Amino acid sequence: MTTPFPFTAVVGQDDLRLALLLNAVSPAVGGVLVRGEKGTAKSTAVRALSVLLPTVDVVAGCRFSCDPAAPDPGCPDGPHNPPGAFESRPARMVELPVGASEDRLVGALDIERALAEGVKAFEPGLLADAHRGILYVDEVNLLHDHLVDLLLDAAAMGASYVEREGVSVRHAAKFLLVGTMNPEEGELRPQLLDRFGLTVEVAASREPDQRVEVVRRRLAYDDDPAGFAARWADEEAAVRQRVVAARALLPSVRLGDGALRQIAATCAAFEVDGMRADIVMARTATALAAWAGRTDVLAEDVRQAALLALPHRRRRNPFDAPGLDEDRLDRTLEEFSGEDEAEAADEDEDPDPDGPGGGGGGPAPDDGGPQGGDTGARPEPGEDGEPQAPGGSGEQAPTRSAEPFRTKVLTVPGIGAGAAGRRSRARTEHGRTTGARRPRGALTKLHLAATVQAAAPHQRARGRSGLGLVVRRDDLRQATREGREGNLVLFVVDASGSMAARQRMSAVKGAVLSLLLDAYQRRDKVGLVTFRGSAAEVALPPTSSVDAAAARLEALPTGGRTPLAAGLLRAHDVLRVERLRDPARRALMVVVTDGRATGGPEPVALAGRAARLFAADQVASVVVDCESGPVRLGLAGELASELGGTAVTLGELRADSIAGLVKDVQRRAA
Repeated sequence: MTTPFPFTAVVGQDDLRLALLLNAVSPAVGGVLVRGEKGTAKSTAVRALSVLLPTVDVVAGCRFSCDPAAPDPGCPDGPHNPPGAFESRPARMVELPVGASEDRLVGALDIERALAEGVKAFEPGLLADAHRGILYVDEVNLLHDHLVDLLLDAAAMGASYVEREGVSVRHAAKFLLVGTMNPEEGELRPQLLDRFGLTVEVAASREPDQRVEVVRRRLAYDDDPAGFAARWADEEAAVRQRVVAARALLPSVRLGDGALRQIAATCAAFEVDGMRADIVMARTATALAAWAGRTDVLAEDVRQAALLALPHRRRRNPFDAPGLDEDRLDRTLEEFSGEDEAEAADEDEDPDPDGPGGGGGGPAPDDGGPQGGDTGARPEPGEDGEPQAPGGSGEQAPTRSAEPFRTKVLTVPGIGAGAAGRRSRARTEHGRTTGARRPRGALTKLHLAATVQAAAPHQRARGRSGLGLVVRRDDLRQATREGREGNLVLFVVDASGSMAARQRMSAVKGAVLSLLLDAYQRRDKVGLVTFRGSAAEVALPPTSSVDAAAARLEALPTGGRTPLAAGLLRAHDVLRVERLRDPARRALMVVVTDGRATGGPEPVALAGRAARLFAADQVASVVVDCESGPVRLGLAGELASELGGTAVTLGELRADSIAGLVKDVQRRAA
C-alpha cells in the first residue's frame, strides 16, 4: 500500500498500515478508526487501501453489487436466480460526507409514484454503493446523530431498510467501515465507537529528516502523479499479492484454546464491556497469523490484536484517554501462557492505573493549597477580602475537580431549528409529527392524512372512477416534526480568589465537569470563558471537543479580584461571533460565580450593564450560585435577574437532589 507520504514520517502509521491490511485480509475484523491530529495523512492512507482489495464479482446490471455465487434473495433488482451474466470490478471505496442527507445515505423512495402508480421506484444510496467494499467517513466524529443511527443499524444487520408510509425496500449492505477523526473536534458516541473493530492513534513525527522526506514526496507527487505512482507500482503489486495469499490462508489458521484463553483473560483484565472485544481480538489475531504466513496463532498475535482492538473500548467517559497499560498486558499474557495456567492475580492487589479512581484513591498530591482536610494554613485575605496566594502573587495553583455527577437538564426556551441534538426543542427532520406543510423541494416525510385530505375534494373533477385515490403533486404534504437540537453551551467561570475560599473551586470544577459530560451526551458545542484578576480570557473557543474543555478547566488557576463585567463582555463577544458563523445554533450561557464584582471602576454597575446586553439579545442564561457559608448575600440571584435568566445552587444542579431524597424516604418507609 503506497501513499505520497512515507509511513515513518508519522508516528503510528505502521500500526495504521497494519490495521488496514488486516481488514483487507479479513473484513470480518470490523473496520478501523483512525484518530490523530490534522495533517497526518490519515485520509491518504485510507484511500490507498481500496487498490489493495481483490476484485469482486457482481451480477451484471445489479445496482446493489449482488454476488453471483450467492445473490441476495431480497435484492430490489432481483431475483437473480439463476444468476445471469456477471462482471468483475475493483472493490469500491465510497465516501460519506458529514453533511449528507438521510436519503443520500440509505436511498430515496419516490413517494409520488408509489402513491399514484403503486410502484416501488427506489434510487440506491451510499450504503448500496458500499456493499462488499469500503465505506469511508472523514471526520466521523462530526457525523449527525440520525446518520449515526442508520450506520449502526446497517452495521449490525448487514442490510439497509427504507420505510416510507407502508412502502418498504430492503437490500444487503455489508461493508468495511473506516473512519478518521481529530479528537480535538469532539469524540464519538460510544455505540459507534464500539462498532469499529480496531483503532489507531497517529501523530506527526518531530524528526526533521523524516519531515523533509514528506515534503520531497509530496512535491514529487504534485509534479507528476502518474510517474510517482509508477515508481511504487511494483511494491504495491507485491502487497496486493500478499493480501490475496493471506486471504486464501485465512480458513486454515488455527486459533487454539491457549490463544482463546489469553484473549478472554485480557478482555476480562481490562474490564471491557460486552463480548465484542473478545470476538474482534480473535478475528484480528487470526488475520495477523495469516498475514505472517502462519497457520497457528501465537502469543505475539494476541498481544498485537489487543493493542489494536482494546484501547477505544476501555473509555468510560469522553475525558478518559484511550490506551492500554502494556506492562499489565504482558503480565496477563504471560500468566495465561502455556498449558498450566495459574490462577489470575487478585485485581484489587494490582489496580489499573488507567481505570476509574486510578492512583489508589489516596489523597491528592500537594499542589500549593489544602486539598480536603484543614491543615490550619489559610491564605491571607487581600484588600478586597479575597484570599491571596502565599507570597502575595494573587494566584493559586490549579485545584482538582470534585467527582462529576448527573445534572439537571438545562434547556433553551422556545423552539429552534439548529443542528440535531438532544437538548432543546427544535423543528427537525426526526421526531414526533406536529403538523403538515407543502413540501419545499423533494418530499421526504409524507403526512398521509393531510395528503388525502388535500386530494379528496378534487376526485370528481379528476374523473376518479375506481377505488384508487387520484393524487397529484399539489396534494402532497410534508410532515413537520419536532425533536431536539444541540446548542452552544458557553461556560463563563469565575476564577477569582473568592471562589477559592473554603475550597469552593473543587466543587465548582466538579459541577462544570458534570455539565460538560451532559453537553457531550446531548451533542452540544461548548466554550469556556474565565475571569479573574483584572481581565477575562477565552480559555476555549466554541468547539465540539468537551474533553479539551475539561483539560482547560483542570488547569485553571484561581486568585485575584473578580472582574465580572469583563467576563460577561468577553462572553458577549464570543456569542456575537458564533451567531455569524452558525446563526441556527442557539446559545445557552452558564455563568458559574458567587455573584461578587470587585474588579475595575464601578464594578457592580458595569456588571449590571453588561448583563442587560444578554437580556436584550434574549440569550438563555443560567447562573450557578457558588456562594456558601451561613451568611449569603444573594448576589448571584440578582445577576440572574439582570441577565433575564434563572439561578440554581450547586446542590440544586444535581439531577438526584430531590429524587434521591424521595427514594431514601421510600426506602426507610419500606
